[in-house]
Amino acid sequence: MGCLALLLLFGPVIACVLVAVLIIVVIAGGADGSSSAPGHVPGIPDVMLTAYQQASQRVAGIRPTCAGMRWSILAGIAEVESRHASGRTIAPNGDINPPILGPPLDGSGVGGNRTPIRNPDGTFARAVGPFQFLTTTWAGVAQDGNDDGTHNPHNAFDAALGAAAYLCGTGPRNLKDQAQLRAALLRYNGSQTYVTQVLANIERYDAVELRPVVSASGAAKIVIGAAMSQLGVPYAWGGGTAAGPSRGIRDGGVADRHGDYNKIGFDCSGLVLFAYAKVGISLPHNSRSQFALGARVPKEAGLGALRPGDLVFYSPGLIHHVGIYVGGGKMINAPNSGSLVRIDTINFASYAGGVNMLR
Repeated sequence: MGCLALLLLFGPVIACVLVAVLIIVVIAGGADGSSSAPGHVPGIPDVMLTAYQQASQRVAGIRPTCAGMRWSILAGIAEVESRHASGRTIAPNGDINPPILGPPLDGSGVGGNRTPIRNPDGTFARAVGPFQFLTTTWAGVAQDGNDDGTHNPHNAFDAALGAAAYLCGTGPRNLKDQAQLRAALLRYNGSQTYVTQVLANIERYDAVELRPVVSASGAAKIVIGAAMSQLGVPYAWGGGTAAGPSRGIRDGGVADRHGDYNKIGFDCSGLVLFAYAKVGISLPHNSRSQFALGARVPKEAGLGALRPGDLVFYSPGLIHHVGIYVGGGKMINAPNSGSLVRIDTINFASYAGGVNMLR
């Protein structure tokens, strides 16, 4: 089932995990009510928006008792703190240059600070990065949001995930509840004026049209529309039929630890199977078998050779993951256990080529 080909050779390994680092990930909304991903928001650099979206979905993995996190909350804060890293260069991996640094909090009164705050090494703390974390606070909440092995407050992905974790706290919290959201924002910054401004920003961003722009027609439009209709549905290894999401199965490993066998959802090839069934194409529930079908689009031809609705496959080595190309270098897919059906930017380093089923 699912991306079973990899499992057969390597045992209880989650079959549809993306083994290379995903540099930019556009996250669809969560099953807890967080919003789907807009393709672009005026005034927010695309990398920053991607970081907010990714953090809003990934925070569930580190703060499982927190509900209601959404990209608009993080965007509302970052607008006040740094105007979304305005005036800086933001690399695709999220690194921000030059760094955003507040003044040393030495009690001199600069920036309103009258009480010296020191780091453990004796230096004065300061606010850093697009979310303006105190260095002392970052030390306790630091995250690796882009999976590069570092915890950098000057990286959009790391900082956004750290902010999401900080807002969630360590106990149960529901950020869909306005009172709890306000309390979380007050914890972030104890100013009522600050909270009022951030809440206004959040309300404005919540009203953004929440659908990626996809240019497709005919059968491709139907396939993509079917997949898009499942944004936010949980990943479940072995899940997905022509009729829709289904209960996952056991893999004896990672999927079991995530409880996929108790979830109703899709794995990567199950989502593809479902979407293509809408145009009368029956596909096997196996990414390697799907790769053997249709008209091949070689990796060497580049992403520009793909058309919306094409299947995109990942290696290295054996084929182990599949998604549906939606244009603009992005695909809709069910990535891995613990995630949701979402829009991701294709990582060309692991891209193995495409297949067109509609020609």
